Amino acid sequence: MNVINVHDAKTNFSKLLERVARGERIIIGKSGKPVARLEPYSNSKAIHGQFKGGNLELQAHTKHKLTPEYLNELADSKYDG
Repeated sequence: MNVINVHDAKTNFSKLLERVARGERIIIGKSGKPVARLEPYSNSKAIHGQFKGGNLELQAHTKHKLTPEYLNELADSKYDG
């Protein structure tokens, strides 16, 4: 993982945006530690349309469909104490 420090990110922000526009994800850090990620914008409605019907399985050995409700449930459980 290549971490770009805050000063370099501020100095080269336009160039970083060009890289992101080409699909790259960029990690920005402070004192060498990652604190933020710059990534391409994703329209959630467009992604939602790809999963209509819930036909994708999370893993071969599970029965969970990748529905928006199930993904929200997973996200919420990640932040539960």
